[in-house]
Amino acid sequence: MKKYLVLGILFLLPITAYVFFASGKNNFATLPIITNSVAELENFKTLDGKSVQLERRITVLGFFGSDLETHRAYAYNLAHKIYTKNHQFNEFQFVILLPEGTEEQARGLEEKLKEIAPTDAWFFAFGSGEDITEVFQSLKSDITLDPNLSTPYVFLIDKERNLRGRDDDDDEGLMYGFDSSTIAEINNKMNDDVKVLLAEYRRALKKYNSDREI
Repeated sequence: MKKYLVLGILFLLPITAYVFFASGKNNFATLPIITNSVAELENFKTLDGKSVQLERRITVLGFFGSDLETHRAYAYNLAHKIYTKNHQFNEFQFVILLPEGTEEQARGLEEKLKEIAPTDAWFFAFGSGEDITEVFQSLKSDITLDPNLSTPYVFLIDKERNLRGRDDDDDEGLMYGFDSSTIAEINNKMNDDVKVLLAEYRRALKKYNSDREI
């Protein structure tokens, strides 16, 4: 009996240790800062004519350009895989930058998105082509906008207006954004990275509350 007990302990101990340390790594992981100080959205207005900002928000930032129809499927991908899981987090938001004059297209897409989840944390924000280009260039990424001021890539911005991403991705190495046309990339890489960033701020909030109690 003792022999089997010892063998059982020797077999289970390494597995238990591995699970413990693996879990600890995931729980305390942080997402690398790729670019500091992304430009604030000072000159943009939402469909309601209100301002929108990156500061003090965790933002999925997109650039869908003047032809929203070409990005409709991408918006659905993001809504199903990312937005529905996270929109109830108080400081989480989606912001899609569009050129002025595309408001009616945005209203039509917003109505479709409401069938997936409430759009209280999803904003279409409108500005000039120059304003959109300025924000995009401040990301300092290796991605480009097409002539319609659009890209299928979306970007994860933290509360301090830093671009978060991956600096050692297995496939791409340095990874600035996520291709919303690719379900696998959204479902795996982007979903994981959003979880990591939200967990980072949850830990910070928990620590802050604990310190206040002391």
